[in-house]
Amino acid sequence: MPAVAKNRAPPTEAAGSPVLQSLAVACAALLEQTRSIRHLFTSRKLAVLFLLGFYSGLPYNLTADTLQAWLTGDGIALETVGLITLVGLPYALKFLWSPLVDRFSLPVLGRRRSWLLSMQLAMAGALATMAAFDPHRGVQAIAALALLIAIFSATQDVAYDAYKSDVLLPAELGNGAALGVLGYRLALLFTSAFAFKLAEWISWPRTYLWLAALMAVGTFATLWAPEAKKLQPPESIGDAVRLPLIEFFSRSGTGRAAAILVFIVLYKLGDTLATRMATPFLIQTGFRLGQIGDIKGGVGFFATALGLLAGGAILGRLGINRSLWVFGILQAASNFGYVLLAFAGKNALLLAAVVSVENGCAGLGTAAFVAFLISLCDPRYSATQYALLSSLMAVGGIVLGSTTGTVAQATGWPLFFALTALAAVPGLLLLPIFAPWSKPSPTVAPGRNG
Repeated sequence: MPAVAKNRAPPTEAAGSPVLQSLAVACAALLEQTRSIRHLFTSRKLAVLFLLGFYSGLPYNLTADTLQAWLTGDGIALETVGLITLVGLPYALKFLWSPLVDRFSLPVLGRRRSWLLSMQLAMAGALATMAAFDPHRGVQAIAALALLIAIFSATQDVAYDAYKSDVLLPAELGNGAALGVLGYRLALLFTSAFAFKLAEWISWPRTYLWLAALMAVGTFATLWAPEAKKLQPPESIGDAVRLPLIEFFSRSGTGRAAAILVFIVLYKLGDTLATRMATPFLIQTGFRLGQIGDIKGGVGFFATALGLLAGGAILGRLGINRSLWVFGILQAASNFGYVLLAFAGKNALLLAAVVSVENGCAGLGTAAFVAFLISLCDPRYSATQYALLSSLMAVGGIVLGSTTGTVAQATGWPLFFALTALAAVPGLLLLPIFAPWSKPSPTVAPGRNG
């Protein structure tokens, strides 16, 4: 398996800027990764994380965009379609029941895989049941089933994130995090592209039946997955709620822990704010919907995939701390591509270049950021700790993202995208506190050293 830090010599110190040295190391790691990308899947563990990432992402659109397309196409009132989007709330609230995933398990397959298997089977059954209903006569039943699927899916996410956190050694965090996110993104593309094509050929109910069957196939990935290290679960629900917080703050110290939590809110804020308004900007610039879909869904996906895989490889050479610095700066700087596009106007070639750079840099940043979150989690409480940290990550985008339209209206597009780049600066300023450049990687949580 490539990019395993403990088998590599540290970068040789040379004259010149430390940032330039790190960029040179990053380029070398990227070149090495492009030569040996197939070897990522010689590891059973990494292959499983990719597959489980795919099945973690598969249900998401089936209760969101894909379901909206089905109901709208069948003539259901837009007010009803809009209300059904509320079934996505479990994804934001999953931290509330994440202690159950830490505390309980089925008698077979261990603490994490038992939850994965049961949720996959439950979702397959619910999707197949949904296909039996006609939206005109059973829209309430479809909405109820969609809510159940969202709950099962959010619980699967909790179990998957905990499993990923439990099985990855420190040297594997980069590739493991990158492949998991890549699998998730591939599932989103699959359910927003292929599912739409399939529905044109065979109808939405039959499409949902096929997707239910595909969801059931995910159980084989769970059965193939290597078991995580057995640890004593919390003795009670109270302990499962209380101990993860006590452990995190006592390990880090109150001040440092608070800085980490603020950083989690801020690190990807600039990228999130730009992404939220990218489509309205492109439409107002004059691009056709087909152009936007082809470039963002096609070029953008492959750029993100390359960024994720490259980020996993580079992280193994630079370490998490330095990767957060380098990728964070690139992630912020890439937003200026939209500033350039705002001045240039409608230019498809420039749009493809901007989307490629922005999505690629976002992929780099995501690989480092997910690896950082995993490193913070104690395997005894990884379901609760990761669910809380990942929920916190969404806070900035949700709260401040709701103001992006107002800000863009007041400032105009060039200044708006410049401001999104500057929104990343506060998060970067916190890096010296807990991710100093002189120390390549953070101190991982207890029990994560294999």
